[in-house]
Formats: sequence, C-alpha cells, structure tokens
Amino acid sequence: MGCCFVSLFALISPRLALVILWIFSDVLSRAFHSWIIPFLGFFLLPWTTLAYAALWSWAPHHHVTGFDWFLVALFFLVDLSTLAGGRRAQVARN
Repeated sequence: MGCCFVSLFALISPRLALVILWIFSDVLSRAFHSWIIPFLGFFLLPWTTLAYAALWSWAPHHHVTGFDWFLVALFFLVDLSTLAGGRRAQVARN
C-alpha cells in the first residue's frame, strides 16, 4: 500500500490509518512482536504507534534509531496534547 495513501488517511484519523495498515499490509505485525502493543496504541497513543510502525518500515534493516526516536517522541507529545485537550474540553462541558 502506498505511503501517500496511508498518509491521507492519517490526516483524517491516525486510528483509521492504523486500521488500513492492519487490513491491507503486514507493517504492524512486523514492527511489533505482539498484538498487545498495537492494540493498546490504537486506543491510547495512535500517533505514536503509527509513527513507530512507519519509521520501522522505512528504516534500513528495520530498526528505529537515532533521529527516528526523536520523531517517535514528538508524536508521543502530540498524543499527550490530544489527550489533554480532550480532557480539558470534557471538563469545560461539565
């Protein structure tokens, strides 16, 4: 599956992109040795899970190293800010 196609789905929703990757490719099963991490990542940290899988797939020798870890950490911060923003909106509604 083309990376541009998955990137378009990621712009709509990282969870949608993870589902597309799960159905149409084996990137998630190759990047993670267990189904538990992608499953939890789908619900808790979708951007981080997607970034790790993509960087693992694109890296030579399929290892996340160096600057790739910085990008994974950046997407982790994006996930945290998304969770905090959702929590803030929920508190504001009540």
